[in-house]
Amino acid sequence: MQEYYKEDLAFIHDVGFNDYALKSAPGILEILAQHNIREGLIVDLGCGSGLSAQEFTKAGYHVLGIDISEPMIKIARARVPNAEFRIGSLFQVDIPPCNAVTSIGECLNYLFDPQSNCQTPINLFQRIYSALTPGGVCIFDIAEPGQVTQGITKGFTEGQDWVVLVEKEENPEQNLLKRRIITFRQVGEHYRRDDEIHYQRLYKATDIADELHRVGFQVEILRSYGEYSLPKAHAALIASKPKSDASC
Repeated sequence: MQEYYKEDLAFIHDVGFNDYALKSAPGILEILAQHNIREGLIVDLGCGSGLSAQEFTKAGYHVLGIDISEPMIKIARARVPNAEFRIGSLFQVDIPPCNAVTSIGECLNYLFDPQSNCQTPINLFQRIYSALTPGGVCIFDIAEPGQVTQGITKGFTEGQDWVVLVEKEENPEQNLLKRRIITFRQVGEHYRRDDEIHYQRLYKATDIADELHRVGFQVEILRSYGEYSLPKAHAALIASKPKSDASC
C-alpha cells in the first residue's frame, strides 16, 4: 500500500504548517459551544499530528484521532498523551458514538485509498450521522475547484533544517488536484530527499451540502472558523444532527 505523509513530510507539516489547525481551533470550539456541546467525545478524522486534538483536550473534551499516516500518529501520541489515536483510513474506520466529529484541513478531499475515490463521500456521511448523538455536529472543511487557476504552480517553503517544494496542477474536467511534494530534511551533516504525490478530488460546497441534507443533516456553509478565514476556494461545513428523528 502506498504510504502518505511519511516521516519527513509528517515532521515538516507539523513544524512548518501548523497554523491551519491552531488558528481554526478557537472558531471550532465556538461552534461546538453554540451547539451546546461542551463535553464528551470528539472523533477527529484525519487528525494529523494532533494539533487540533491538543486544543480540544485543553478545552475539556475527550478525543479519538484517526489518521492514515503512522508517522503523524506517532507525533500525535507524543503531543497529546491523554487522547486516543488510531492508524486507519477515515473512510473505513469504525466511528464510535460521539458528540462531535471533526475533520480539519481538507482531509475528505484526499484520494489515499479506494474508498475515498468516489464522486462524493456520502457513505462516510451516513456513518457519521449514525455515530453522532442527537444534537451532535460534524465540522469539516473541503477544497473546492479553483485551487490552481492556470497551468502548473510551483513554490517552496524552508525551515531551519528542511525545505519542501510543492508543484500543483488542477484538472478541471475531472475536478482533480495533483500535488507533487519534494522534501529535503537535514539528517546529520547531509540532507535527505523524499518524494510524494497526492491527489485530491475537489468538491463544490453546495454539492456536499446537498449530500449531507440527503443523509438527514441540517447544514451551514462557512468561509471561516470564527476569525480565521479559510484559504481561497475552501469552505467549512457545519452538519448538525437533529435532536430528534421527528425533526428530520
